[in-house]
Amino acid sequence: MDRLGDEIRAELHRAGADSGAGDVVTAWPAAVGDEIARNAWPARARPDGTLVVHVRDAIWGFELTQRAGEISSRLPGCPQLRFVTGPLPAPAPAGVPSPPSAATVEQAREAAAIAADIADPALRESVAKAIRAALARAPHDRPV
Repeated sequence: MDRLGDEIRAELHRAGADSGAGDVVTAWPAAVGDEIARNAWPARARPDGTLVVHVRDAIWGFELTQRAGEISSRLPGCPQLRFVTGPLPAPAPAGVPSPPSAATVEQAREAAAIAADIADPALRESVAKAIRAALARAPHDRPV
């Protein structure tokens, strides 16, 4: 099953998922502050390392494009930034932090079973972690 691990690794690289984009998403709110984080959010990393950030509207896109260098310098890896109008995460109610969804023991087992055939231990754990998060986030969307 090494081939499957290689294919997943290649796809993660192609999509920019192994370029530290997760670190950028984690650092985003602290790097930009609450107001910008409510109106702009990292959407994806391009294979060339550019971070595409969805913004509420063209006005936010223009303003943040002017501040791209300043914002980039506060993010891990100092990525190039591109601001485009797009969907944003739903805001949490005022004063209430959004708790991360925790996977149940059954979901964690299911994730481990799905990723079990991946030979590379680090990649296997990363894939299992992503699967756990997906299962915890939307258990009602999965086929029975």
